[in-house]
Amino acid sequence: MENVLNKFVENSKEILKDNLVGIYLHGSAVMGCFNSDKSDLDIIVVVNEPMTDIIKRQYMDMIIDLNGTAPAKGIEMSVVLKKYCNPFKYPTPFELHFSVGHIDWYKDNPGDYIDKMNGQDEDLAAHFTIIKKRGKCLYGEPIEAVFGEVPKADYLDSIWNDISEATEDIVENPMYIILNLARVMAYQQEDLILSKKEGGEWAINHLPERFHPLINTALQEYESSIEAAYDYDIANSYAEYMVGKISSDMIAEK
Repeated sequence: MENVLNKFVENSKEILKDNLVGIYLHGSAVMGCFNSDKSDLDIIVVVNEPMTDIIKRQYMDMIIDLNGTAPAKGIEMSVVLKKYCNPFKYPTPFELHFSVGHIDWYKDNPGDYIDKMNGQDEDLAAHFTIIKKRGKCLYGEPIEAVFGEVPKADYLDSIWNDISEATEDIVENPMYIILNLARVMAYQQEDLILSKKEGGEWAINHLPERFHPLINTALQEYESSIEAAYDYDIANSYAEYMVGKISSDMIAEK
């Protein structure tokens, strides 16, 4: 992991030159629960000025090449302009984005990818919040000089988008949904910014006992490379309980 991050920084400096403000790590890699089989490397790159299409192409070629040496889930990266970081703008515009799900698109039609892979991303509110609370500056200006405060309403809206369909999604991706619901509730109730693992541990101490075996199963899967077996009746009940509670509290807070 460290070798990939070091190369990412050096290559970014070479390509972006004086336009590069900083490179910031968030996600499991800074929250003490990185699993090389299940975790990606979550990176935000901040620049001063918009990137030209030529520079975007060079940058994407670099990332695709480097991603081949990254952990199993690869690199997830967004490039954003500094002016949208402080004061924070929501939904947040981005210059460029990459995750492993986009590799084929870029390889098949890089011009189309460069033309279309920009816009606004609600998820950046969650990423910026984690950077502010627990992130790491890999290169450039310090976090406090680049990122402004993300309003709680924007952060909650961002993470709600990730779990609003949990009652349907939990069958396809139970481990992720179980732990993500827990950390959303932990933030809502106690303003805690937690990893998935920490969210699961919080849930064991705060949620009804009938859900504890399910949560423990998700934690065991998260910390191993073995796919777990879930009781989907309990999983569906858990998702309904959590989504109902989170959504009702969100309405009460407005």
